[in-house]
Amino acid sequence: MTAQDARDAQHGADVADGEDGAGATQRLGMLLAWHGSATETRMRKALNDAGLTPRHAMTLMHLDGGPVSQRALAERLEVDPSVLVGILNDLEREALVERRRDPADRRRHNVAITPAGSAALRTTNAALDGLERVLFAALSPQDRDTLRGLLNRIDSNAEDFTCGE
Repeated sequence: MTAQDARDAQHGADVADGEDGAGATQRLGMLLAWHGSATETRMRKALNDAGLTPRHAMTLMHLDGGPVSQRALAERLEVDPSVLVGILNDLEREALVERRRDPADRRRHNVAITPAGSAALRTTNAALDGLERVLFAALSPQDRDTLRGLLNRIDSNAEDFTCGE
């Protein structure tokens, strides 16, 4: 859902609820879509300022703990292996990751973050830390833990997700 879609849906809910729009804030899906869209826009800007897309950033985050097989990385990111190839091609072109043959099985590739990738990830994490400080300033650490727990319980599947990259 784009930011405009969320605004249109929110406006439609407001109109359906009457002049005051009091019922609109009772529609959890609409409220979640609105905040999700606004947050996504702000996160994309922060990541763009750091030189990465959300998928590139997530890939580097998953590689930060050490090399991972290309197959395992596709599973962690919940993307088709052919999609991962495109992501890795982009990151390799920028010298942020490198693929190496697995010495134990020459048919398999392992993917590792490079020093430049680690530096890009530090910049990305700093940008996201700053954004999250602003986004969640009104929430206590306990509130944030509660929100994280509630969001993890929402019925959403990777199959329902389409990335706009």
